[in-house]
Amino acid sequence: MLPESLILATLFDILMGGLIAIGWGILFNTPRQVLYVAALLGGLGHSIRFLMLEAVGAPLVLATLAGTVFIGFLGIAFARKVDTPPVVFTMPACITMIPGMYAYHTMLGFIKMAGADITVQDPALVSQTAQYFVITISLLFTLSIGITIGSLLFRKKTAREIKLNLPSLFFFKHKS
Repeated sequence: MLPESLILATLFDILMGGLIAIGWGILFNTPRQVLYVAALLGGLGHSIRFLMLEAVGAPLVLATLAGTVFIGFLGIAFARKVDTPPVVFTMPACITMIPGMYAYHTMLGFIKMAGADITVQDPALVSQTAQYFVITISLLFTLSIGITIGSLLFRKKTAREIKLNLPSLFFFKHKS
């Protein structure tokens, strides 16, 4: 892609990613006064994925991981600024990267394989469906891992600081 067309395509990708994030934010009842954050995160996160795929030539899973880690980190930062849980921003933003086409082809392949003797007529169907399935699962895991990394690195309390109100068992003494 030429640099001018890459810039235009990236701007278009930011716009579309932001619009999709707004739509999902409305569906998830994101407060209207902070809906712009979901749009910003969705647009920028998806554009990082787009640029890594188109300009750098990175694999799809790596590009998706980079976009979701970016969304996760910025989601934590914005959540502290506007005093809202990060999931309000990160879920609508990351939905823009859900592997819908791969999931569709996976399900279509499973449906075809359930039919009568289709694997005899098309022996490549099993391997193609398995490939789509692995890509779909990999991308879904990547989305969840990418969002979670920011929360794990920047959470406010450690496990030792969390106090549980458990009853004392005969062998387990709870320290106050």
